[in-house]
Amino acid sequence: MLVEILFWVFAAILIVSSLAMITVKNPVHAALLLVLCFFTSASIWLLIEAEFLAVVLILVYVGAVMVLFLFVVMMLDVNLEEVRAAVTRYAAF
Repeated sequence: MLVEILFWVFAAILIVSSLAMITVKNPVHAALLLVLCFFTSASIWLLIEAEFLAVVLILVYVGAVMVLFLFVVMMLDVNLEEVRAAVTRYAAF
């Protein structure tokens, strides 16, 4: 019974965070929401006793890929105002 309740809680968090990750405009917030998605999916894998998959997900994706992605996003320093101005300038085409 407790496992089912935890599953539904983690599933709800996973769905909400994945939808928020798609709709958020800030790429750093999207990356952090993706980390939350990884942690909740790893928690679900722990509930079904797939410990190896949960640990690999956390170590590989959160530990390496997401840190690299966050560094790239921070190093790019995209100016959103210039991008929006360019989009509105060429919107008629």
